[in-house]
Amino acid sequence: MALILIIDDDNAFRSTLAETLEDLGYSVRQAGSCEAGVRCLADGGIDLAIVDLRLPGDDGLAFLRQAASTAPGLPCIVLTAYASGSNTIEAMRLGAFDHLIKPLGRDVLAQTLVRALRASEPAQGAASTSPEPTAEQADEQMVSNSEAMRAIFKRIGLVADSDNSVLVQGETGTGKELVAQALHRNSARSAGPFVAVNCAAIPSELLESELFGHVKGAFSGAATDRLGRFREADGGTLFLDEIGDMALPTQAKILRVLQEREVMPVGARHALPVDLRVVAATHRDLEAEVEAGRFRADLWYRLQVITIKLPPLRERTGDVALLASHFLQQHQQQARGVRKRLSNTALEALQQFDWPGNVRQLRNTMQRAIALSEGELIEPEHLGLANGRGAPTQPGANSAAGSPVDIDWDGPLEQAVARLESFMLERALDAAQGNRSEAARRLGLSRQQLYRKLAQYGLDS
Repeated sequence: MALILIIDDDNAFRSTLAETLEDLGYSVRQAGSCEAGVRCLADGGIDLAIVDLRLPGDDGLAFLRQAASTAPGLPCIVLTAYASGSNTIEAMRLGAFDHLIKPLGRDVLAQTLVRALRASEPAQGAASTSPEPTAEQADEQMVSNSEAMRAIFKRIGLVADSDNSVLVQGETGTGKELVAQALHRNSARSAGPFVAVNCAAIPSELLESELFGHVKGAFSGAATDRLGRFREADGGTLFLDEIGDMALPTQAKILRVLQEREVMPVGARHALPVDLRVVAATHRDLEAEVEAGRFRADLWYRLQVITIKLPPLRERTGDVALLASHFLQQHQQQARGVRKRLSNTALEALQQFDWPGNVRQLRNTMQRAIALSEGELIEPEHLGLANGRGAPTQPGANSAAGSPVDIDWDGPLEQAVARLESFMLERALDAAQGNRSEAARRLGLSRQQLYRKLAQYGLDS
């Protein structure tokens, strides 16, 4: 019969949980603080610990750190009533078996206990090698209450300390770079640089020099040596965004770097070693791209050692309202001292929208609504959302008859052009379901021109 230690300062919850565990056939010890829990561990005999994240004095994360040395290999389940990206990632990184939200369902608890005890059988006595964490990181950029995203947070925590390549997949705007940043911040390389490269935004003829660097005189205009992004990221993490848009010849050179851990700058005679982790991301189906001959199979196999698939916002139940509130708080400085809030009809409009541009589109929508609403209340007309996916909302009072975008036709030309360009950019991205290459084609722009326009209007992040 396994002996389970419960650490929680809520006496009523602790007693109820103890009764449930005893009903399930387990023996139970109880502690009301981290310090008392550590003393119980020192007495020996504990097979599993269930610890609340928020405790008086040292918290549940402190218990995880001490348990790693006091009882190596002990499976720990962390509980919290207030889950966030950062505490989930940190708990999993410190060795927690799972991170559950109160209140606990009996079936979920029973299944988790069975899995944890079974997994710990061969692991007892194996010491943890996780480094001590630094100050709390800003993982609340990744805000979610959905089970799909909680699984992502757990996966980030589990693989952050690995040096294996990671492939992050998901539609445009789902937060792939935020995942890469979280992996870096929670890794042993966190003191090193985080270097991000958007492979789709750089012309193919310049990408090799951008990534691998060049020596002086390697080509016309190469007046000085250039390190290149791989060497800039030495000791840290290199994030290759939109790697699915990379040309095949460059893919071959990326593969060589991943295999040999050395780069050959353009014009150089000798390869130079690099020590870094590579995180790649794409909105494309790379398996389909491989079958179509547009992506190298060997590079795909090399990248997908660890895969993280981000769900689109439309599949993240309940997250739209949470994220909208988060973005309102984040951008309050734009509100000129007025405390903005969503009306019920505006919130309903947000929740009913399909969000083809995902979290990025929602954030931009909230920024626009803050800027356009005059009072404290944000109404549906301030959101500028499409009715469905294509038709825009009704224009405001300043719009010309039949105009799809709210423009002051009697105002300065520069402002009117900026509003129209911004609207057309967002409309093209929505119609292309976030595919920037397709959006550029629709607008008659090169990809580089599109990226410059997106940056100009704050639509690029």
